Amino acid sequence: MDMGISGFKPFFLTGVEAIRRAHGSRLAKLTGRRLTRFALVRFAEDGDWFADCPVVLDFDGIQMEVCHSKFDELSIGWGTIDTTATVTGWEWFELTPQWSHSDERLEPFIDQELREVTLLEWRPAGRDLAAGTVALEFVFAGDRLRIANGLDENRIETGAAQPDHIRHRLGCGPGGG
Repeated sequence: MDMGISGFKPFFLTGVEAIRRAHGSRLAKLTGRRLTRFALVRFAEDGDWFADCPVVLDFDGIQMEVCHSKFDELSIGWGTIDTTATVTGWEWFELTPQWSHSDERLEPFIDQELREVTLLEWRPAGRDLAAGTVALEFVFAGDRLRIANGLDENRIETGAAQPDHIRHRLGCGPGGG
C-alpha cells in the first residue's frame, strides 16, 4: 500500500472522533504557521495529478501527509515521506509517477499563515454513500483549502465548504475564527 513512495506507511482511520483522537492536537498546533511548500504525485508524461497518492503539506518545517482511501478512510502522516526520492515500482504501468511542487489550487496558499484547522464531516440531509467522510480544512486569511475524500482518492477544494458539512474546529490562531 506504499505506492512506491519512500517512507509512506499509511494508517487509515474512519470517523471524526478517531481522527481527532489520533491527530487533533498536532493539527491544532499547525495554527500560526505558514504553508511553505507542498508536493503531489503527477505523471511525467502528461502532468496529470495521481489523486490516489498522498498530498504533502509543509507548515514551517512540519510536514504532514494526507491520503484518503475507500469511501471513508483517512490517513495522516507526519514527516515520513521523502519527496526527493523517486517513486518506484511502477515499471508495469505506462506512465511514470513523480513528485511535483506545482499546482494551481495550492500555490496561492504558499507563505500564508494558517489561522484554523477543521475536520469537516459530511452529513447530508438524505441518504448518501459518502455520509461520515472527513475532510481536512485549512483556513487562511484569504481563503480555505480542503483535502477531501473524492470517493477512494484525494480531492483538493478551495473556497467555502458545502453546507452539508459539520465543522469540528481543532485550532484557531490569532485573528482566525
